[in-house]
Amino acid sequence: MGSNGSPPHVVIFPFMAQGHTLPLLDLSRALACRGTRVTIITTPANAPFILSKTSTHPAISLYVIPFPNVEELPEGCENVNHLPSPDLFVPFINATKPLKQPFEHILKEMCDSDSTTPICVVSDMFLPWTVDSCCLFDIPRIVFSGMGVLPTVIVRNASLHVPCISSLHHSEPVNLPLVPFSLNKTDFPDFVWCADDKHPMLPILSELQQAEYNSWGIVVNSFEELEGDHVDAFEYQKETKAWLVGPLLLHDQIKQDLMNSGSGNADQKQTSQYIKWLDQKIEGVGPCNVIYVAFGSQSYMTDLQMEEIALGLEMAGQQFIWVVRSKTWVPPDGWEERVGERGLVMRDWVDQRGILAHPAIGGFLTHCGWNSVLEGLSMGVPLLAWPKGAEQGLNARYVAMGLKAGLMVPQEHDAKDDPLPVQHNVICDAVKELMRGDQGKKARERARELGRKARQAEEKGGSSDKKLDELIECLTSRQKNSRTAS
Repeated sequence: MGSNGSPPHVVIFPFMAQGHTLPLLDLSRALACRGTRVTIITTPANAPFILSKTSTHPAISLYVIPFPNVEELPEGCENVNHLPSPDLFVPFINATKPLKQPFEHILKEMCDSDSTTPICVVSDMFLPWTVDSCCLFDIPRIVFSGMGVLPTVIVRNASLHVPCISSLHHSEPVNLPLVPFSLNKTDFPDFVWCADDKHPMLPILSELQQAEYNSWGIVVNSFEELEGDHVDAFEYQKETKAWLVGPLLLHDQIKQDLMNSGSGNADQKQTSQYIKWLDQKIEGVGPCNVIYVAFGSQSYMTDLQMEEIALGLEMAGQQFIWVVRSKTWVPPDGWEERVGERGLVMRDWVDQRGILAHPAIGGFLTHCGWNSVLEGLSMGVPLLAWPKGAEQGLNARYVAMGLKAGLMVPQEHDAKDDPLPVQHNVICDAVKELMRGDQGKKARERARELGRKARQAEEKGGSSDKKLDELIECLTSRQKNSRTAS
């Protein structure tokens, strides 16, 4: 309980992107189930999605503030997923800065009412300006890191070696301290290796780093058994502690399993088209025989590359479910007829977690965003890594070479280190190896082991469960001591 007998109150401010919002909604529900009151701050266009995920939790409320009108962005665009080009990512980040004033107005209202003063604000790493706002009201700001512990450590290390890395050929290994495997330069985000001191992300990154340094702590969607060995390197100053509280996506699943076992009710089967299709595959070809193919909501692929994927999946002869985001790509002539019931193409939103949890799924061809990495491994599914940008190359190497829980799609690069299209025969061979080869079998065994550890971490008394309890207790005590001192 809070110092005045009311439940502790946490404010959560997600960045306006699906991949950044979902884990913070998982965190919100985990906090609410512990008796913590949660207020989520968002903008009008993002509110319906958040409400759809939180409306059954009376302890979670929503505070909606208007998104600024910005000339560079399309009218009504309030989410990164709706940007027509990745070139608008930096303008979008800058467009959030005018939210500072209404955010501070909310905090003032809360602090004026003693019973609603938050014990902390958890805000996304891409909202660095929130740290100054929190300081105005002596509220601890906790950064939500959308990356894993080791990939973050690697990026920080790389920043000290930029000239050296940028001068390397793609095939030359990059060996960094504290990293137990070799990297290639294009595994890093492009601002590390492109040697462009005018790269638009550099000023943003400087702001993020300074804001993180000045924050009270960092919440990471990871767990001790996966990345505990790298936490010391992650905590580069003693005052900024990292709290590993994930995989947050498992909280709801574990809670549902407990409810079902306690009441004796069977799980309620989803009735969506793709789940029914997967159910049929279990009956026909057995478990772990379908590969799930999805590259996230922000990956951009040419129609030429899409065709190579289609032909590669056909050539592999593997059962597959493929989420297609492109609005322009159409399958090659006769492809759908040749593939038949062996493949299912989905162009609408799907519940990725529900798919990965299905026993028919035996592999995941993914861009290796951190959410997708956690979702796959938490369900014991090995990954076929095909990174498309940001820190995804580091995640991919970590999964394949560090964790041994996946394989990588071989990629070639041109003279400018830009990736060349991956040919269908390469995709075919990679899919077959993951699903039916010896390397794939070893990766599947390792993924299942990590899936068990992930679940144990989130269960009652597990490492992440304890960390979240400890975090709430620490913040509640801090607020109580602060009030006593004043």
